[in-house]
Amino acid sequence: MFTINTLRVIGPVLLLLSAGWHSSGHSAAAPAYRHADEPIGTVRQLYDGKLYPDIRVNTFRNIDRLFPTRTVARGETVNTLPLSQQPLTAFSYTVDNQHYDLYDVFSLNAISGMLIIHNGKIQFEKYQLGNDEHTRWMSMSVVKSITATLIGAAIQDGAINSIDDPIVNYLPRFKGTAYDGVTVKHLLQMSSGVAWNETYTDPTSDRRRMLEAQISQQPGAVLDLMATLPRAAQPGSRWNYSTGETQLAGALVRAATGKPVADYLSEKIWSKGMEADANWWLQSADGLEVGGSGLSATLRDYGRFGLFLLNDGVINGQRVLPKGWVQTASTRQVIAGEQVNYGYMLWPMHGTSYAAEGIFGQYVFVDPETNLVVVMWSAQPKPLYRAGLDEYTFLKALSDFYSSKRDE
Repeated sequence: MFTINTLRVIGPVLLLLSAGWHSSGHSAAAPAYRHADEPIGTVRQLYDGKLYPDIRVNTFRNIDRLFPTRTVARGETVNTLPLSQQPLTAFSYTVDNQHYDLYDVFSLNAISGMLIIHNGKIQFEKYQLGNDEHTRWMSMSVVKSITATLIGAAIQDGAINSIDDPIVNYLPRFKGTAYDGVTVKHLLQMSSGVAWNETYTDPTSDRRRMLEAQISQQPGAVLDLMATLPRAAQPGSRWNYSTGETQLAGALVRAATGKPVADYLSEKIWSKGMEADANWWLQSADGLEVGGSGLSATLRDYGRFGLFLLNDGVINGQRVLPKGWVQTASTRQVIAGEQVNYGYMLWPMHGTSYAAEGIFGQYVFVDPETNLVVVMWSAQPKPLYRAGLDEYTFLKALSDFYSSKRDE
């Protein structure tokens, strides 16, 4: 079942698919989404970085109106996030003799929401630019890490036999293509050796060709594109960041489990304590989820996902991921004898910390050494290289700050 919402689009391109499609989800009637009638831009404007601040913010919290979505249903109970008795009230750090505090970070990086959880308790929670605790915000590539996590869950369930299985065992349509010989591990590492140009702002790049295939809303169009790509290197011999690979990762989860990816996410994680339904872009109406972008969820629920990773894939006492999966997934991989600053669709950082990251400044940061989870929403003007302050430096400063407060 799909419902259509009214939409006002700002800009020169009005897409028919922007009518706002949503699949039916949680049985309880959800309260009206207070941002639903805000004017928004188009998906092309979003990727081109051609949206003024007010429309950009509206678009980021209404991306479910750009493409069909499937609901990621919450469950009947909510895992509480208690407030710390000693909340964060003062924090600053220094870079090249310049002092910065949270006011600077919020202002210079266009932060629209931040959540800091230490020892399982909320230390800091702040919404800006019209957002609140009920606002859903786009994940962008943060959802790549969720898609990869679901592969781990499918291995734990026995739906995927081994990380070393060829993907064509599950996706036979890719036999005879450049993906023939690529394993599940290669896909997770983005070391398939298949050619891919990720440049967001280049209309001729593979990433933009993928976007146009998504805009076409033709069933299977993105996977059809992936099947045409040439081989650039042998599987496992070269790392190359590819959003297209995450579409195959989602297709792998769908094929192995026999369930829509959003439903599997709900079953394994979201229904076990999330506060609100999320939604996830589909490649076509009632089709496959977009494995590399397009999840919308609340700030606290992103935080709960970070806590799930911090707890090694155990939620409510139930193991969802293989033991040690998160540590391996968040560790720098060795590909063809060289260490790569990438895990299984997670970005390793200082120490044992790591992050799920998305363009325009989206982060779910986890630091096991300090028992710290930080979620950041941002509304930066361009897909890349528009952060006023380096996010890694800021997150490292938070880790340093909490390293002396592990038991508080």
